[in-house]
Order: sequence, then structure tokens, then C-alpha cells
Amino acid sequence: MTTLVWDAPGQKVLETGLDRGVLYLSDGRAVPWNGLTSVDPKPVGFTTQPLYFEGIKYNEIVTVGDWSASLKAYTYPEEFMEVEGVVAIDNGLYVAGQDFELFGLSYRTLISTDLNPSAGYKIHILTNLTAIPGNSSNKTTAQSPNAVEFEWTITAIPQQIDGFRPTAELIFDTTKSIPEFIAEFEAILYGSDSTSARLPYLEELVNFADAWS
Repeated sequence: MTTLVWDAPGQKVLETGLDRGVLYLSDGRAVPWNGLTSVDPKPVGFTTQPLYFEGIKYNEIVTVGDWSASLKAYTYPEEFMEVEGVVAIDNGLYVAGQDFELFGLSYRTLISTDLNPSAGYKIHILTNLTAIPGNSSNKTTAQSPNAVEFEWTITAIPQQIDGFRPTAELIFDTTKSIPEFIAEFEAILYGSDSTSARLPYLEELVNFADAWS
């Protein structure tokens, strides 16, 4: 038998920040997203239905809802305007109110422990997203101007992955992997000297990880 131990060295784990955002467009292009400040998941439609027999609760049916999140940024790639239905004409002229486009997104959340402040990171991979702009306020310039923080509600259409429920998100924890696999995995998402960055179908990434097992 093993006795539980609390506060053992290395077991205090924190996620301490967000970086390396990448926007993946529907035509296959991938561009860095500088200025991304937060991705705050807010699932919708999750419900539980209790089941009773002779007045006693004996089970619960959980209905899995849809993935949704609040996304915030101080700036965004110019290509993101296409996602929002803003189309460039010429000489700096844009036409708004056009069709929205699906897109993908990846970003890292940094991991710190009591033994190592830079223990690793998680890569969050999202696909089939739609972005609905939120409220942004443009105010007159003050003596101490503040940067406008843009906000969107993003929703997702899940993909089929053999053996799993459909999903729109994968999470890769580098602290549980080996450097060789991390390098190969990141070469897909971020590109390399010989390949362009891309966002494949999520099932391809799952199969890629299985092949290294």
C-alpha cells in the first residue's frame, strides 16, 4: 500500500501565461498572432439530468455541450479581417459585412512548478472556429492613452476522431513528452526550414502521436 503525500517537491503546478498564438486560415495559410492576450473557454449547453427510482437519485445523464470561448487581443493579424467578413479592395479600402470564414487557432499556456519556473507548456489546438466581434470602445485621446483591447466570442464545429467523441480542441502537454516528438509536432504547427506551418485535421495529429507510442 502507498500513503498519500501532499506538497511533494515538483507537484505544485501552475499555468502562468499565454504566448505563441497562430492563426490558421481556411485556405491553408498560417500567420503569427502577436498581441493575443487571453482565451477564456466558456462551454455552452452542458446539462445534467438526474435519474430517480422510488424517490432516490441513482444516476445522472450528462449532456456534453458546445465549445465556446472569449478571445481577447490588443492587436490581430491583418488576415483576421477576412475571418470577420472584412474584404480588402485596393489602396487601403475594405468592404465590411461580408461572409464570415472558418479558421483555426493554436496558442501555448506556460507551465511552472515549485522546482522549475519554466517546466514546459501546453499547446492548445482549435479548429473550425467562427469569431463574433464583441464590443470595443474607441475613445478620444487622453493625456495617458490606453490601448483598445479587442474581444470576440469564438465557437467551434467539432471534428470526428475515430474512437472519441467529436471535438474541436486538442491539448498537447510537453511536460509529458520527449524532445524529439515535441520538435516534430511543432514543425507541423509552426513550420520548419523545409515545410510550411499548417493545421491538419485533428485526427491526423492524434494518429501522428499514436505512431510515436
